[in-house]
Amino acid sequence: MKRTTDYRSHNVRRTDRADGTILLESNDTSLPAVVKTSQWLHHWADQAGERVFLAERSGPGWREETFGSTLEKVKALAASLLARGLNGDTPILIMSGNGIDHGLLTLAAQYVGVPTVPVAEQYSLVAAAHGRLQHAIELVRPAMAYVVDAEQYGEALALDALRGIEIVASRTGAAAGGQNITSFEELLKGDYSSDIVSANEAVTPDTVAKILMTSGSTSVPKGVLTTHRMMCTNQAQLATALPFLRRHPPRIVDWLPWNHVFGGSHNFNMILANGGSLYIDDGKPLKGLFERTVENLSMVTGTVAFNVPVGFSRLLGALQENQSLRQRFFEDLDMVFYAGASLPQDVWEGLEKMAMEVKGEVPLMTSSWGLTETAPAVLTQQEPTPSSGIIGVPMTDICAKLIPNDENRYEIRVKGSNIMPGYFQDAEKTAQAFDDEGFFITGDAMRFVDPDNPNAGLKFDGRISEDFKLLTGTWVRAAQLRLDVIVGLGPIAADIVITGADREQIGLFIFPNMDEVQRQGFTSEQDGGALCDPALLAMIQQKLEERAGQVSGSSNLISRAIIVADPPSLANGEITAKGNLNFRNVLNVRKNLLDRLYDDSAKAVAKLQEN
Repeated sequence: MKRTTDYRSHNVRRTDRADGTILLESNDTSLPAVVKTSQWLHHWADQAGERVFLAERSGPGWREETFGSTLEKVKALAASLLARGLNGDTPILIMSGNGIDHGLLTLAAQYVGVPTVPVAEQYSLVAAAHGRLQHAIELVRPAMAYVVDAEQYGEALALDALRGIEIVASRTGAAAGGQNITSFEELLKGDYSSDIVSANEAVTPDTVAKILMTSGSTSVPKGVLTTHRMMCTNQAQLATALPFLRRHPPRIVDWLPWNHVFGGSHNFNMILANGGSLYIDDGKPLKGLFERTVENLSMVTGTVAFNVPVGFSRLLGALQENQSLRQRFFEDLDMVFYAGASLPQDVWEGLEKMAMEVKGEVPLMTSSWGLTETAPAVLTQQEPTPSSGIIGVPMTDICAKLIPNDENRYEIRVKGSNIMPGYFQDAEKTAQAFDDEGFFITGDAMRFVDPDNPNAGLKFDGRISEDFKLLTGTWVRAAQLRLDVIVGLGPIAADIVITGADREQIGLFIFPNMDEVQRQGFTSEQDGGALCDPALLAMIQQKLEERAGQVSGSSNLISRAIIVADPPSLANGEITAKGNLNFRNVLNVRKNLLDRLYDDSAKAVAKLQEN
């Protein structure tokens, strides 16, 4: 199959230790990294000052900022920050989602060494989630907080925790909670008594650029200290692995949130580092919002497409229905990049088929692996592969340590210049995060695609902490099992939770895709928090029975399932800001459903028929 994108083949070396531990490293040499993010901005303002860098929807068109205008506004904002006495010890809390002003303020803060702390906009807009916002405020103690709209965010701005903190808003509206609001335009006036040149020169690779909050799916959210070195190194590593990024400036239409490392560090910095253009997609792969994404793509398409699997699934359907959009989407596309979970193989093949029909070539279809603590990319699949689920090999200047966990299963730990120095004001958690050789303990597991060929890459095999034992003593690899079962249940399941810890059998909490439930003609009738349409339960039971005939061993056998009526709640901590399920909280909050799942006399439970 012809490939449209130039790529670098995998080139890793493997070192086997006597205790079974394996070290994987790249044999390639990384491209040089800049010292700080402002060097990218200065370079492209000089080399391509009129090129669009950031754009967001404004009425029927786009508000655009070029590299040249971005640099001028960043310098003005930086001067205003210095005039207020902000420095490395006075973070700026960013409470709003993606937007040009958000991006400008972030770059201005990085220009003069002031950390920013972007948090999920849901923490401000959902009253029941204000506890998460309060935790972040109390942890980092910001000197300034930014929102796009003071009226829209008024309830959050009225929190006592924000008293005495300067509030900046792009749209000021009415004062919130009696607070005075500084307009973003006021900051843009600058204060040229400030010495921004000296402040910028004082920024070093070890200067903290951002404090990124972890999702809190396994513990209280922690603040990851993200330095200029981490982000600059990671972009050099990515450009080495993906040479087309330097061949011509990338362009993306992207919704992935900037309070996450994927959208805010990986994607944003990829565009900045390589002189590209980032069109901010104000849609999302959700009902009622995806239509906006389609509208945006009808106006501008990218050379790289980033998304989560559900986003690509929705996009595939839209492309199938719209020939004009399909032509535009693929004509300049270098790469399809998914993350968060494996891309369903039918979606993978559907995109490949369309690309061949449109231009006779297939872009690089790929994924990567990393964490907030790694800035984020560590492994990447930089050469073509025929199927989804492979996350590749270590990038340059990274050492991956694989510790045997089971047959062909390894716990992965990593070391490199893109790894965090620690957690914000948490020496204990920082010490626990690294082993005695200085490797960051990720908690994730991997498998070799081909144990005899490390260049074939690795596959994600779940989180060690999510594994559990049945009462029989059998280990259940819950994360990988979850991914397999989601594929097996098809579109009816939006997400699932694997149950069975300290019980005799494995069960499922199924969070349904209600659009699909209705499309297939099932009812939304419920019984005590569980959907109870007999036809729907019968379909799930049939799928369990079909699967039982295809697997072996109690560690893979799903014996029962319950279809949860109400979606997971952010307020109850069942879902993180990233949209991931917090499995422990789901089971704790819905203990009544968990008990019912294992009650053989209970209603609204699909149970495997005993032979």
